[in-house]
Amino acid sequence: MANFKLKSPIRGINKSRLPDEQPEMTSPDMNNIRVFDTLDDRIRVGQRPGAAKRYSQQVATIPGPIVAMCEVTVVIAS
Repeated sequence: MANFKLKSPIRGINKSRLPDEQPEMTSPDMNNIRVFDTLDDRIRVGQRPGAAKRYSQQVATIPGPIVAMCEVTVVIAS
């Protein structure tokens, strides 16, 4: 088995090239990755922490995720 160095993708995602032609220290696909450790103040690839719920009440009764939201302002003329 051949030995090779695996370099961390600290320069982020690059989808402009084929996976075999990736620029150094980039990746064609990453999910929930954090490359900078804020506790130790150094580069270390790890899983991004999950997000906490902003509101406890249920937003909709439809099954599945909410994919878009908007804000509407109503002005009542008197």
